[in-house]
Amino acid sequence: MSDATLARAAARLAAASDSPRLDAELLLAHVLGIERGRLAARDDLPPAAAEVARFEALVTRRAAGEPVAYLLGRREFWTLTLEVGPGVLVPRPETELVVEIALAALAGRPAPAVLDLGAGCGTIGLAIARERPDARVDLVEASAAALAIAERNRARLGLDNARLLGGDWFAAVAGRRYDLVASNPPYLAADDPHLAGPALGHEPRAALVAGPGGLEALAVIAAAAPAHLIAGGLLVLEHGTTQGAAVRALLAEAGFDAVTTCRDLAGHERATAGTPRD
Repeated sequence: MSDATLARAAARLAAASDSPRLDAELLLAHVLGIERGRLAARDDLPPAAAEVARFEALVTRRAAGEPVAYLLGRREFWTLTLEVGPGVLVPRPETELVVEIALAALAGRPAPAVLDLGAGCGTIGLAIARERPDARVDLVEASAAALAIAERNRARLGLDNARLLGGDWFAAVAGRRYDLVASNPPYLAADDPHLAGPALGHEPRAALVAGPGGLEALAVIAAAAPAHLIAGGLLVLEHGTTQGAAVRALLAEAGFDAVTTCRDLAGHERATAGTPRD
């Protein structure tokens, strides 16, 4: 398929994407069954009519705002390739900050117990399980559709030290305590203008919005977490870029000490952690 064809596809995607050329190349490589880096080597080979039709169909769906990850059926996160699709939140690079904080906190702890709440496709919990094969990692997810995808990811990656549990927040792990609890819960307010955009409109609203103010799920997790952490354990929460102060206050109110907020690569406050008081 010619470079001109890719350029036309990118022009169609300009209104729906911040990286239209990259999106077009990813979709074309997917259709052709090759790595994106090999597209130039295929430039002089005419694609089959079926390949052209499939590419055009994918471009049309992307132009309507459907995430590239859904169209490809996968997303790279940390060192993992994760299956994704409608029904799960698309993993974001900024969530890797939560994994970094978690791994640093777990360093030197033998066979730690870890809990990933609202696991989605398994993003945080499976990344930790990959890095710490001695850990026991529980991933809790309320959505049956997301739970099924996460279980397929766990099985495909061969992470036998991780297990999937269905339930709402801590309900599935009543009475259990962990070295670390991590979560990327829904934290957008119900009237957040980003929800009206084409991209978020395709992702599950329950994974984005927990209530009118955006802090509802964060407050529930912060309040219940001390009962599920061992002495010296750590809670790590991802949140919105303007919510750092509010989340620090939630953790302090819930009885956490050493509350710290970390910034993502863009310099935004993105994740807050704390240790329950003795």
